[in-house]
Amino acid sequence: MKKVAIIGAGPTGIYTFHSLVKKNIPLAVSVYEQAREAGIGMPYSLEENSRMMLANIASIEIPPIFTPYIDWLRKQSDSHLARYGVKRDSLHVRQFLPRILLGEYFRDQFLQLVAQAKQRGFTVAVHESCRVTDLEVTQEAVRLWAQGEPVAEHFDLAVIATGHVWPDESESTRTFFPSPWSGLMEARIPSCKVGIMGTSLSGIDAAMAVVMQHGEFARTDDEQLKFTRDKGSEALAIQLMSRSGILPEADFYCPLPYQPLCVVTAQAVEKEIAAGSGGLLDRIFRLMVEEIERADPAWSEHVSLGSLDADSFAHAWFADRRKNDPFRWAHANLMEVERNKRDRRTVPWRYAILRLHEAVQEIVPHLDGEDSKRFKTGIARVFIDNYAAIPPESIRRLLALREAGVIDVLPLGSDYKMDVKESQTVITAGGESRTFDVFIDARGQKPLKTRDLPFATLRQQLEACGDEIPDVGDDYTLLSPECARGRIAFGALPYLMHDQPFVQGITVCAEIGAAIAKGMAEPPSRTRRRLRWSEL
Repeated sequence: MKKVAIIGAGPTGIYTFHSLVKKNIPLAVSVYEQAREAGIGMPYSLEENSRMMLANIASIEIPPIFTPYIDWLRKQSDSHLARYGVKRDSLHVRQFLPRILLGEYFRDQFLQLVAQAKQRGFTVAVHESCRVTDLEVTQEAVRLWAQGEPVAEHFDLAVIATGHVWPDESESTRTFFPSPWSGLMEARIPSCKVGIMGTSLSGIDAAMAVVMQHGEFARTDDEQLKFTRDKGSEALAIQLMSRSGILPEADFYCPLPYQPLCVVTAQAVEKEIAAGSGGLLDRIFRLMVEEIERADPAWSEHVSLGSLDADSFAHAWFADRRKNDPFRWAHANLMEVERNKRDRRTVPWRYAILRLHEAVQEIVPHLDGEDSKRFKTGIARVFIDNYAAIPPESIRRLLALREAGVIDVLPLGSDYKMDVKESQTVITAGGESRTFDVFIDARGQKPLKTRDLPFATLRQQLEACGDEIPDVGDDYTLLSPECARGRIAFGALPYLMHDQPFVQGITVCAEIGAAIAKGMAEPPSRTRRRLRWSEL
């Protein structure tokens, strides 16, 4: 019986375990989770989130393990749902619900998975509150250390499914938080000037963590959302900031699963890749133009799509938003999205871009240095803005905070300075300085390299091969050193972002888990070539 260690029991670890069980070849599986309970994951844990924070994925998009999320929700009691402000009669498959509730679902599914695995002849050991501190791969097996002590068992495969990596809480102070998940949830934030770097959902969630200490949201008689400050919290002023100062748009209605693309097919992309890296970005962009023009001729004419190139496309994409007040734009966009969802109407150009980002991502490892930079500063920004559309309720909360005079948005431009002092943070942009009593860096996950690995021995083994970035195959197992092939699987998303810059979300976790399980029985057909994306 082969022995498998799964390090991390969040979504990637769960879906890997699930895929292994579906293979129905009994294994000895040891699951290591540093949190108190396995099967939840940091993005959905009670310790790292408030009930206000919404998961940016709906039931219809979550790959089921045993029970679809919507069916699991309908089995919960009215009182339990009410703890999260959820009403049974309002449940539907496209609804965005609190992250903690989704964490409860994953925990339930994980426990069922453990039970089923044992029934099928698997040997399963779940180690909770147990941090893996080191890994070493040899010709014969993988050695593992937990809580600083060597584990007696050796493993045939170790799956690194550690998820997002944020700065340690020890790096936080009472006035500066290097991420929203570095002690912010437990901190008491006074009524003061608060700066938040980042205008995406992470930044908005950070703002929610602060405002819930100083007031409450409530529905008015006409179902509008209103925020009321607590007495004594009159000095609270939050400023979201980013280079552009643009707010994300609300999640839009579209057919799921995705309808196939007509022009930018897998075959078309492979053909362009085979033609060589020279001019690859521009050739792919021309195919994108053809795809979008077919999908939405009117919008294409509105933005003069035919006259744009891979560099100017992003400017055209954001042009209308840049001309408008961000909150007025957010309100208009919210009304449009709600109307379209009610009418089940899809905006063709938005849907085309949403489907294009996964197809176009395949060219990233094959771009030359100059085109890689162009892609990152141009088309990639469009894709990220499009797929990172946020729950409409998050927009409503922003608008309510704006109406209450609590929040504002600051565009920094490309040339700004952040000076973190002992008791304050100073942001200087456009010749003007602003001082914040509390500052939260909410810019999201950055790509990680070999030097960031928390496993010292494995890190040294990779560095000895000259691998600045873990080099993995289609089954996500390491290609070097030679003894690591088929023995160490990298399912940790931050280390995969170099040639997959848009890798994110639960559906990707499920795909990774399936690929790792498949790789145990079938050798990978090709390798992944890593792009040093983070150095561009």
